[in-house]
Amino acid sequence: MAKTFREWNVNQSLMFPPSVSDFVPEGHLAHFVRDTVAENLDLSAIVDAYTEERGFPPYDPAMMTALLLYAYCQGVYASRRIAKACEERVDFMAVTAMQTPDFRTVSDFRKRHLEALKGLFVQVLQLCRGAGLVKLGHVALDGTKIRANASKHKSMSYGRMKQAEPKLAAELARWMQEAAAVDAREDQAYGEASRGDELPEWVADKQRRLEKIREAKAALEREAEAEARVKGHDPDDDEGNRPRRGRKPKTPVGTPKDKDQRNFTDPESRIMKSAEGFIQGYNAQAAVDAEYQVIVAQGLTNNAADAQQLAAMLKAIKANTGRQAKELSADAGYCSEDNLKELNRRRIRGYVATGRHKHGQSCPTDKGKRRTGTRVRAMQARLKQGGLRSRYRLRKQIVEPVFGQIKHARGFRQCLLRGLDKAAGEWSLLCTAHNLLKLAATG
Repeated sequence: MAKTFREWNVNQSLMFPPSVSDFVPEGHLAHFVRDTVAENLDLSAIVDAYTEERGFPPYDPAMMTALLLYAYCQGVYASRRIAKACEERVDFMAVTAMQTPDFRTVSDFRKRHLEALKGLFVQVLQLCRGAGLVKLGHVALDGTKIRANASKHKSMSYGRMKQAEPKLAAELARWMQEAAAVDAREDQAYGEASRGDELPEWVADKQRRLEKIREAKAALEREAEAEARVKGHDPDDDEGNRPRRGRKPKTPVGTPKDKDQRNFTDPESRIMKSAEGFIQGYNAQAAVDAEYQVIVAQGLTNNAADAQQLAAMLKAIKANTGRQAKELSADAGYCSEDNLKELNRRRIRGYVATGRHKHGQSCPTDKGKRRTGTRVRAMQARLKQGGLRSRYRLRKQIVEPVFGQIKHARGFRQCLLRGLDKAAGEWSLLCTAHNLLKLAATG
């Protein structure tokens, strides 16, 4: 007797219309994100931006917000991939109620409301606090380098700019003379009424490159002048260019160094050293609560050094949660007298490494490092006294897994948007999605 199989008929019609609630099982993340956005988040900053009554009705802002957050939770970031998922994946259909915004709509919504979407981080964090996921007993702070949407090979140093600018200008001048001579010969051959004033494409390309080099060169000079004024030097003052003591500087005050670089694709990104080598990118910061690895403060900067970010992160923790952490751990990149003083001022017990933590050591060491200062020595003694049981040991098991989940598990390794503000908005969305996943896991 032949085996009987279940009927498989792709042309079979449904007796009752399907419900999007049945597309994925009960308790699925798609239901959670959709309902959380619709019922618990204040989207007035996004909704109030729609003031034009004319035109075809746009997609519901709550649906678009839920779509973006769910896509980030799933590790889908590109607008074309999000639009494709709306057409092919039932979990995305459960979020959008089978609506299919195209990739341009998704991209424009994200760019237009990026500042308002950044504000959702605090709202989701408050939901985590309400669910008891944030204790602020111990917070770990760290930074990770994120690739910018630009190639490091599209950068040029100030020294190369100074060399390339006159060469390109001379070459363009020669080409313009040749073009004028050709125009004169063609006018004589074909008559002056014929058009011949368009520049050849090869001239226009060189012209655009020269303009970019001049813009980048001027921007570096403005940044150098601004930095000099912040330090109390007047670049226009000849006396201010001469230091009172010490060796004569290689470059005048307010003038960029030859090695200073600027990227033509994303000028606000910087060359930074990461575990993968030197990259064109940004420095993303996260302060993570020890209880459930919820991010309580986040930020993104184009400054590769972490030391300048500690005070800003402490301020953000207080602003986001209404109170301050009792303890904070951080690696040696945040160790400085000013930072340790700031921890003491805020009455936070700090565990900040004063040097590298090598394998097999009970605490970080500052051997070979020129760490000085009363507070730094006191911190070194605190970490050494705690040994293997020091609270500093919590740092790696709190904040490092968060970066691993974002960069490895959900595959975010490069920004999609260009510019510091837009890249910061992307990082905020990533942190919001991370906290949503922590909230869903305990729901």
